[in-house]
Amino acid sequence: MLPKHNKPNLVKAVRGDINITPLVDVCLVLLIIFMVVTPMLQKGVDVTLPETTKPDKMPENQKQLTVSIKQDGTVFVASNWVTDENLKATLEEVHTSNPDKEVVIKADRRLKYKKVRGLMQMINEAGFSRVGVITDKEKGTA
Repeated sequence: MLPKHNKPNLVKAVRGDINITPLVDVCLVLLIIFMVVTPMLQKGVDVTLPETTKPDKMPENQKQLTVSIKQDGTVFVASNWVTDENLKATLEEVHTSNPDKEVVIKADRRLKYKKVRGLMQMINEAGFSRVGVITDKEKGTA
């Protein structure tokens, strides 16, 4: 027969506090995911936008149609490339299906304004009455 140990039964007490380390880890991972994904949420094609000192804030919504024009003059309606010959017909088709859409133009800052003005005129001729140009805020201004 083995000798008996006279040790009292030790029952571990239940801890009522929260372990913060996993919570902090999850929060940091979520923060990193949002930091990576947020720039990709931009609508339209990526262009170098002109800068202004006090751009008006206009929230993106479902009623907006983004028309982008790159430095080489290629035009994208939403994210779809459209040839110059088909641009007016495409804009008219969009206006026919959704006449209450607002159009925002993302024009590259290196373009001549004549090209942007021509695009605005074509958008107006297609039937859109609300047209705006997207700009970035100048760096260094408060």
